[in-house]
Amino acid sequence: MGATSSTRPKGSSTGEPAAEGERNYLIGGNWKCNGTIASHQELIKTFNDAGPIPANVEVAISAPFIHLSLLQTELRDDIAVGAQNCGVNAKAGAYTGQISASQLVDAGITWVIVGHSECREGFEMAGEDEELCAKKLKVALDAGLKVMFAIGEKKEERESGVTMDVCAKQLAPAASLLSKEDWTNVAIAYEPVWAIGTGLTATPEMAQETHKNIREWMADNVDADVAKAIRIQYGGSMKGANAKDLLSQPDIDGGLIGGASLKADFFNVINGVL
Repeated sequence: MGATSSTRPKGSSTGEPAAEGERNYLIGGNWKCNGTIASHQELIKTFNDAGPIPANVEVAISAPFIHLSLLQTELRDDIAVGAQNCGVNAKAGAYTGQISASQLVDAGITWVIVGHSECREGFEMAGEDEELCAKKLKVALDAGLKVMFAIGEKKEERESGVTMDVCAKQLAPAASLLSKEDWTNVAIAYEPVWAIGTGLTATPEMAQETHKNIREWMADNVDADVAKAIRIQYGGSMKGANAKDLLSQPDIDGGLIGGASLKADFFNVINGVL
């Protein structure tokens, strides 16, 4: 069983939470397949010593499965611990190599990423299609996890002007499976695939346009209240140097951070809301 937050180092907060009816920011870190126990212990110490987190920011770090217990023991208690994926199986059984959403909950994990572009693409094997990602999303929510649900277009799709068509295709199966209440525990992570790990970043105006379009799609195809409340993160090479400009946009409610979450710069992103 994962360590309870009471056994972890205490975090600290500054400022005020979002006003009623406004969205708190969500900054997610995705450590991907990186690090060792020793390197993560050093990074955790850096984060634990990094000072207060703004009260209007929720922070979660998704680490490799084998390092989750380390975060649950040593990471400050105001940063939630998440996984990077989960199985589509709702129950235990003969699913070799899979880790189920219910097992993550049992281990004390609160967040999971579903639909990351790297998983959709696959690793020298078939990737996860829209229907599978939507099923995983529903299974994770039913198990009690919160989900960062990732969507986004490739470079050629952006250049062809079909960004929103791609995003809608990825959202539609989820919209058909989820109830209005389910969406309370979902954040949409918009990842322009061409900007992930490349150093390329959509301009704040480009990102805002797509985030606005996603929110409008949610209003038209799910529910207006859901669309207003749901947090839409930006996931394309956000770092300390560009976080403030991106997070100042009205429909950008946080980030899903890759490379910068493996450095002290992660807290520059977190503090980019100030």
